[in-house]
Amino acid sequence: MVLEGVRKALSKFLRSNREYREAVKEFIKDLQKELIRADVNVRIVFELTKKIRERALEEEPPPGISRRDWLITIVYEELTKLFGGEETPEAKPPRTPWTILLVGLQGSGKTTTAAKLAYYYKLEGYRVGLVAADTYRPAAYHQLKQLGEKIGAPVYGEPENKNAVEIARNGVEFFKEKGFHIIIVDTAGRHHREEDLLKEMKDIAEKIKPDEVVLVIDAAIGQQAYSIAKKFHESTPIGTIIVTKLDGTAKGGGALSAVVATGAKIKFIGTGEKIDELEPFKPPKFVARILGIGDIEGLVEKIRRVKVEFTEKDIEEMLTGKLNMRLVYKQLVSLRKLGPFRKILQMIPGVGLKLPLDIDTGAREAEEKMRKWLAIINSMTYEELDNPEIIDRRRMKRIALGAGVGVDDVKELLRQYELMKKFIKQLKRRKDLLEKLRIGVLR
Repeated sequence: MVLEGVRKALSKFLRSNREYREAVKEFIKDLQKELIRADVNVRIVFELTKKIRERALEEEPPPGISRRDWLITIVYEELTKLFGGEETPEAKPPRTPWTILLVGLQGSGKTTTAAKLAYYYKLEGYRVGLVAADTYRPAAYHQLKQLGEKIGAPVYGEPENKNAVEIARNGVEFFKEKGFHIIIVDTAGRHHREEDLLKEMKDIAEKIKPDEVVLVIDAAIGQQAYSIAKKFHESTPIGTIIVTKLDGTAKGGGALSAVVATGAKIKFIGTGEKIDELEPFKPPKFVARILGIGDIEGLVEKIRRVKVEFTEKDIEEMLTGKLNMRLVYKQLVSLRKLGPFRKILQMIPGVGLKLPLDIDTGAREAEEKMRKWLAIINSMTYEELDNPEIIDRRRMKRIALGAGVGVDDVKELLRQYELMKKFIKQLKRRKDLLEKLRIGVLR
């Protein structure tokens, strides 16, 4: 994960038995090393760590706050400033219809980002249309079409037309006439000459007059983000920026800090390859997650955005003790939609700093177990789904064979099922007892 070394450096500082001043000096060295590894500009690194060192050694913490806790606050505040400060662009458009022109270099993940953006706004209740105006990449239209079908967003394109400006204009007019709220125009990222790319982008902007021009930048380019953002901005004023592929690149810190140095605002960040792994960029939340301070608001938001498949009938059945594998399956699918366990754990206050450095191994094992359990349930008959108690040794072998797992995996799932049943029965007994007590009090 981007800048994870910063969290490790802070964890090391908190575990240190050294005298405070010595521990601070060692932490500053570790922090410098990790930020430079994350490709943050060396000058910015030294300016940042100088401020942190001075504040940590010279400022007095508020009453009742330890010096070590005060250092966490200082690091949090200074990193938040580095990545753009407290103010962030509003994700929702101020009015509709709202036309967004996506621009960027080839390989930045622009087409996938167009679909992610459409999916984000679709979940917010907007009618979103996609326009495929990349005429240089032969498969661009078909890629966007497939992604659009996957998320339920229509795509306008003219595969035989090589005039990107015409396609963009026609697509925007088409969706406006149909009453769509948000129109996202995907453009080319590759030309034989960079000047041609910038000219086409400028021509499209002049023709469709977008409400917002969004530059898509790959986090892996690091400090080069500064010159790229500057060139694009000089050609067509950039409204906001989306930084993609922030889930694994070592250069993510460089890209973020370089973009902020241009004065541009980062609106969204791509945190993974899945269609729902795009989130509004809020420096305080981003830094809190890096440091392991936690982000309960972020977790709640993520849960809210998950389309949980439970119905009122499902919940009622569970509370009355009627549990079956169909309900277990829905639970697993809903949990999976939240994302990798590592990311979820880091959002919970106080947990991030306490996570062992090998937590990734445990998280991977848990995700692999969940994958197996879903495969096992998919291999069950309707009768077995409704009455798991009938699954004997013979049925276990058949289910394991169909799911591509071992019999022990099936046994483990059934054991978990029994534990869940017992837990729900306990809840039901407590509910019944409380109801009796309530009635007694009312009498």
